[in-house]
Amino acid sequence: MQSVKGRIVLVTGANRGIGKSIVEEFLLAGASKIYAAARNPESLKPLTDAYGERVVALRIDLNDPASITAAARQAGDVEIVINNAGMLNIANPMAGNAVAAMQDEMEVNVYGLMRMAQAFAPLLKVNGGGALVQLNSVASMKNFADFATYSASKAASYSITQGLRDVLKEQGTQVVSVHPGPIATDMAAHAGLGEIAEPAELVPQAIINALESDEFHAFPDSMAKQVGAVYHDFASNIVEANLMEG
Repeated sequence: MQSVKGRIVLVTGANRGIGKSIVEEFLLAGASKIYAAARNPESLKPLTDAYGERVVALRIDLNDPASITAAARQAGDVEIVINNAGMLNIANPMAGNAVAAMQDEMEVNVYGLMRMAQAFAPLLKVNGGGALVQLNSVASMKNFADFATYSASKAASYSITQGLRDVLKEQGTQVVSVHPGPIATDMAAHAGLGEIAEPAELVPQAIINALESDEFHAFPDSMAKQVGAVYHDFASNIVEANLMEG
């Protein structure tokens, strides 16, 4: 179980959408300091202007391993890491750009997660265990043909998140896998999902609930909750079970 109050948090992709909402909601919940990370730190100025010293701007580009290791050196006191940054390309499996689209998505959505975990998990261990939170998607459980390559990359990131849960348990780090449906962000608008999208603040609220209740999965919005309700038994008996015990 993790309380947000008084904790030091890092959020990637913090300059807009879900990431910005995570920063704001975690501050409301009592986080003492948040490292807000984005590819362009200048885009974080509205957050640093609004919250002063409680928000520290960092540069993290999940495509740039050096930026991740540099940020880890700067944020050595972090206790909760939330990897929100990701990318979505619109490509079905037969599209001419499908392979290139998925290569880009894998680089950010999967390899970026692995780089973040490798850089920050040692810090979490030193700082008492803490938590690593990964923004996955309902698309990690159900492939949507128009976003097939994105769905596949998120399925891979969800699989890696499960592995991280088991590995990091040994050092006392809680891992949370977050699976939003359509959320009102620029990404959802780009994907043509604006009409059914729900408020971004549902995501940080679900993350806080998962941290406080020691849950691995978080399903924030209406579509996510629908998926989660059906998925619950499989998750409990398979995903979260230790099948290697025999």
